[in-house]
Amino acid sequence: MRIATWNVNSMRARADRVEAWLDRWDADVLAIQETKCKDENFPWEVFENSGYEVAHFGFNQWNGVAIASRVGLADVERTFPEQPAFGKGGKDPVQEARAMAATCGGVRVWSLYVPNGRALEDEHMGYKLQWLETLRGHATSWLSDDPQAQIALVGDWNIAPQDDDVWDIDFFRQEGLTHVSEPERAAFQRFLDAGFVDVVRPLKPGPGVYTYWDYKQLRFPKKEGMRIDFVLASPALAERVNDAAIDREERKGKGASDHAPVVVDLS
Repeated sequence: MRIATWNVNSMRARADRVEAWLDRWDADVLAIQETKCKDENFPWEVFENSGYEVAHFGFNQWNGVAIASRVGLADVERTFPEQPAFGKGGKDPVQEARAMAATCGGVRVWSLYVPNGRALEDEHMGYKLQWLETLRGHATSWLSDDPQAQIALVGDWNIAPQDDDVWDIDFFRQEGLTHVSEPERAAFQRFLDAGFVDVVRPLKPGPGVYTYWDYKQLRFPKKEGMRIDFVLASPALAERVNDAAIDREERKGKGASDHAPVVVDLS
């Protein structure tokens, strides 16, 4: 069974690329982030024509998550319990379309688009940390309830947990940038402490192994990337992982997303 995650940065803009990628990689499950469309604008036919069931969760041109599966799509869940809401500048808070789950081939897959903190002192940073801690609390309880649970927390985490997950840690620290701050890294580490496993890193170790390259400053040809997209597997699921890949080639060419697909193969 092959599970993949990909921040496509607009599903409608990259429908053809997603369809071609699914055909090339023969993925059984694809978790998608940043679809940037409402349910009624989602290109359902891209998946249905290729034999996939698909569930999508999106309100507007921001955020949005989806799961496509050809091994079953059951118990679809939009948002996790008590998912924090956000309202900028005192506006009424809303639960953003950043998380959804479905059971696919016996695996509970969560497609996650973790909030970007934007700046260390920005109100989004507090929102991000609260969002992660609430999810971590639930994820811990899922493992406590069933230590053999097959759970995959996948997606764009907007955190670079280790120094070699960015092209120049000194640049990030001198500029006071997000993604590498201690609170963010501590939030990520708490998932690992709870028992979840970063199953791709051992098979694709760094440095220089990235999943994201900003469009700005020509980061991709300069090899100035970040590793911020992860598959965190429950212990029982991690034991089944026998291979992994980061499809850097998909970052190339006209109309590419700024993220690369991350893939794991299960026995």
